[in-house]
Amino acid sequence: MLAELTAQLAQRRDLAPEQVSAAVEALVNESIPAGAKADFLTALAQKGETVEEISTFARLLRDKSVAPPLDAATRAGEILDVCGTGGDRLNTFNISTTVALVAAAAGVKVAKHGNRAVTSQSGSADVLEALGIPVDLTPEQAARSLGEHGFAFFFAPKFHPAFKHIAPARKLCAERGQRTIFNFLGPLLNPARPTAQLVGAPRPQLCEPLAKVLQSLGIRRGMVVCGEVERKKEKGESGEAAHLDELSTLGPGTIAEFYQDRGFSVSTLSPENFPLQPATLADLVGGDRAANAAIVRAILAGADRGPKRDAVLLNAGAALFVAGAARSMMEGWERAAAVIDSGAARAKLDALAAARV
Repeated sequence: MLAELTAQLAQRRDLAPEQVSAAVEALVNESIPAGAKADFLTALAQKGETVEEISTFARLLRDKSVAPPLDAATRAGEILDVCGTGGDRLNTFNISTTVALVAAAAGVKVAKHGNRAVTSQSGSADVLEALGIPVDLTPEQAARSLGEHGFAFFFAPKFHPAFKHIAPARKLCAERGQRTIFNFLGPLLNPARPTAQLVGAPRPQLCEPLAKVLQSLGIRRGMVVCGEVERKKEKGESGEAAHLDELSTLGPGTIAEFYQDRGFSVSTLSPENFPLQPATLADLVGGDRAANAAIVRAILAGADRGPKRDAVLLNAGAALFVAGAARSMMEGWERAAAVIDSGAARAKLDALAAARV
């Protein structure tokens, strides 16, 4: 079946939902060779994934995840996730993870879904672990942490056991320099099933289709963003703009968003509308887990008030707006700044590190 689907994709013919279902079963089947799976994933990527294909993959794979036993009160409220697809390869510090902690300090329940580093030096799991926040939680512990502390990390390998049979095929594709649909799926598979989500994409063309996928998955409030990074033309370089899988303080941002009370829209965000300090990409670069943990601590403590703080405030403004905790991104920026300057963000970090779940 997988070989037949690979041949169909090579002819640039899209997959029907029942064919995606068959493909998912083949991908998680340990008896099927990794090479056959890699050939399928390569053919799918080269054809170009449709919104329906990504939505169906996401729905079926999320159904195979381990569901955390959230209590009724937690499930009834707004639950936010903030994460990027990764893949921008610009080695910025852990902006999304910092934003998630700021949002939790602002009183929003945050179910942070993530993993260790793949295309960067420090993934969300790496930096949170360096900050002393437990990441290797059981489903029961994660559910309890979210209910009691307003924040929990949902470590992907703990909640997606079927992925271990896909990993060898993904590794083969990576060795070939071939991206796969799994580059998009990470932020779409949160087992806590958040009601609000801020997702970063590495290319502006991905914002609208990924937002439509989120909407099809039942997210009530969603925003997919990509920020431009203006790079000066250097010797031997094209001078083309790079892109962050975050909102950028260095150039315009593409935003695709939808809300229960409003329709779907795509717009451009101008950073000039926010009180940003002059900055370059070098000002946002991070390092390994220890270096990034030190950056996060300095921002949350109010000690770092430079361009890295601006990047956090801009994205936190979007996160708080998406979560319904602010009436605009500018109000979200101001609330995030107040959470840091009041000491609430540092207190939340200390409380999460000290919590026993």
